[in-house]
Amino acid sequence: MQNKIIILDFGSQYTQLIARRVRELNVYCEILPYYRIPEPDDTTKGIILSGSPYSVTDEKAPAPDLTKVLGKVPLLGVCYGAQYIAKHSGGIVDSSETREYGRANLETLDNTNPLFKNIDKGCQVWMSHGDTITSLPKGFDVVASTKDVKIAAYHLPIRNVFGIQFHPEVYHTTQGTQMLHNFLFDICGCVPDWSPASFVAATVEELRNTLGNDKVVLGLSGGVDSSVAALLLHKAIGPNLCCIFVNNGLLRKNEFDSVLDSYKHLGLNVKGVDASERFLKELDGVSEPEAKRKIIGRVFIEVFDEEAHLIKDVKWLAQGTIYPDVIESVSVNGPSVTIKSHHNVGGLPEKMNLKVIEPLKLLFKDEVRRVGKELGLPENILGRHPFPGPGLAIRILGEITAERVALLQEVDDIFINALKANNLYDSVWQAGVMLLPVKSVGVMGDERTYESVVALRAVQSTDGMTADWVHLPYEFLARVSNEIINKVRGVNRVVYDISSKPPATIEWE
Repeated sequence: MQNKIIILDFGSQYTQLIARRVRELNVYCEILPYYRIPEPDDTTKGIILSGSPYSVTDEKAPAPDLTKVLGKVPLLGVCYGAQYIAKHSGGIVDSSETREYGRANLETLDNTNPLFKNIDKGCQVWMSHGDTITSLPKGFDVVASTKDVKIAAYHLPIRNVFGIQFHPEVYHTTQGTQMLHNFLFDICGCVPDWSPASFVAATVEELRNTLGNDKVVLGLSGGVDSSVAALLLHKAIGPNLCCIFVNNGLLRKNEFDSVLDSYKHLGLNVKGVDASERFLKELDGVSEPEAKRKIIGRVFIEVFDEEAHLIKDVKWLAQGTIYPDVIESVSVNGPSVTIKSHHNVGGLPEKMNLKVIEPLKLLFKDEVRRVGKELGLPENILGRHPFPGPGLAIRILGEITAERVALLQEVDDIFINALKANNLYDSVWQAGVMLLPVKSVGVMGDERTYESVVALRAVQSTDGMTADWVHLPYEFLARVSNEIINKVRGVNRVVYDISSKPPATIEWE
């Protein structure tokens, strides 16, 4: 078993970013809620305590018992984590006029301290704290300060404990990666053995041992997660993996045939099921967004269940669950209420009475792509933008009809192909088109028109939690708008969505 770092989550928005930074240094880590502190074993090399939206002075602030880990393995407290360790050990933390938000500089630091090895005096760090450590317990040393905060970092040598008031995981802390490197390798003694190749080797072996000669069914979506899960399983059990790709009639133009063709070249055992008429019939007359999602989820389960029962002796259901989904289900505040109802396998395990296998449950999205590259997944699938489970249904605001789907497919095809042709596709995290439930007056030739409005959307993001709109070139947008209006009958106005998330969402429904 490889070495690992445990990250205790106190509810910070940056917790997953800490984990990604650790894994980028090829060290495996796990995120656990603060109340699930494990007994350190031989594989646990260190523990990082995350930040939190709470103040350590709040009555309901997270307050775990650290006695079973203090002195056992190195600890690194980040922001709230640093404040909590200090307060828990007898120091003083209070709200004062020395709070800091945003950029700051380490005006003094101790380069002899292992955490600050190869760190430059004056380096920029990112602060986000209202509370301040004003007095350290006996035995704690101050090892870095900013202009306004004397105790920006501390060290308790006798127990190998470190605390920092800033966030090393964010881009704005310019030497944050070096600090994490120092903690992982110089302080914790980690070995950089977490890589796509090592993950593939270990996962394939584990899948073979777990599944043996059993048959497994997997619902493919054409996206990265389900495709990588399929390749891992195929590598482990070959033809005993049975894949089902359902066309719900809400895919992009020609996507059903092109995705099936891609999978055929990968040697996967895939059955394509065209259920588009069934989905559209069920959606007839429905315009409420959540009702659409629930109908699509229910019909998918019905179709998938029917097709799976045609396969003899299936014992396992494979899912493309990734690590953020796992974290969300055991989050600090309990299961998130924001999980969308279109999660395309929701309800399947109970209904089908199958055991569940989740080969990607340890990976973040960016790691899934790296593993896919290791497995030889073609670029046309590997580099695909995320696509919502309900497909174009939640990009058609209002009622779903075959005519409205066909219209949006044409517009979407023009936009996506234009991004690719102009080398913009790979610099965008997700792009799509919304068909609005309004009509607009226009003039085409000498005629007055009253036709549909479409909104183009392109965002940049890491994981979809936050997103900024992409500043696509005006000339590009002008050409795309002209092409859409000239080629797609029924559209006479194109707008570009420049809303970020938050306050908006990526999708409109």
